[in-house]
Amino acid sequence: MTTEPKSATASVAIASSGLPLTERQEARRRRILHATAQLAGRGGFDAVQMREVAESSSVALGTLYRYFPSKIHLLVATMQDQLQHLHETLRKRPPTEEEPAARVAQTLMRAFRAMQREPHLADAMVRALTFADRSVSAEVDAASRLTTTIILDAMGLTVPPTPAQLSAVRVIEHTWHSALITWLSGRASIAQVKIDIETVCRLIELTSTTTGPTASGTPGATTGAAAGGRAKSGRTATSRTKPGRAKRR
Repeated sequence: MTTEPKSATASVAIASSGLPLTERQEARRRRILHATAQLAGRGGFDAVQMREVAESSSVALGTLYRYFPSKIHLLVATMQDQLQHLHETLRKRPPTEEEPAARVAQTLMRAFRAMQREPHLADAMVRALTFADRSVSAEVDAASRLTTTIILDAMGLTVPPTPAQLSAVRVIEHTWHSALITWLSGRASIAQVKIDIETVCRLIELTSTTTGPTASGTPGATTGAAAGGRAKSGRTATSRTKPGRAKRR
């Protein structure tokens, strides 16, 4: 179990300051993440020890802690890095399906297959996300936002997503994460994961806007007021054709 050094507070200065890294700092961070992915890929979660990461990336142990206060921070950042690589790949080779739900399912299965190629690394990153506490919330949120961006890009929206669509995306994220856990633990086959992902992606169809703009330019179906107006007009027309009583002379 990795214990944090006394300088953990100072560590947050680089890891979570929000300030842009210098070119040297960014290069050092890339080496650290690369070493972490290699160690996790060979031996999983337990193989990632801070001292070994520092040695493999040619940085001092104290320097490593200034970037990543704990092993969990480090592995969650590695997850974010892997998602970033996936996002860049998807922009170069976007999904080919026509329907948004099918595109999202195809995208998530591509992400899943990337994890499948390195199961030890996938297990280490997922376990880190599971163990993450509030101190890692910024890193977890960053990984979640990136996942959301990947899904929204796959949907191909031309307007900002609605609250219902964002809710569907969150459910899809949770299902994808859960499916990854059940596969890693041997409780689900790849075929079952595919079925689950395709099923949950149908939520996109339920939350999609299918109506076009009205005559007034307001998007959406015919409003209740307009429908009521037509009904009122119909009643007026009927009343005009209703025969009246003859006027007495």
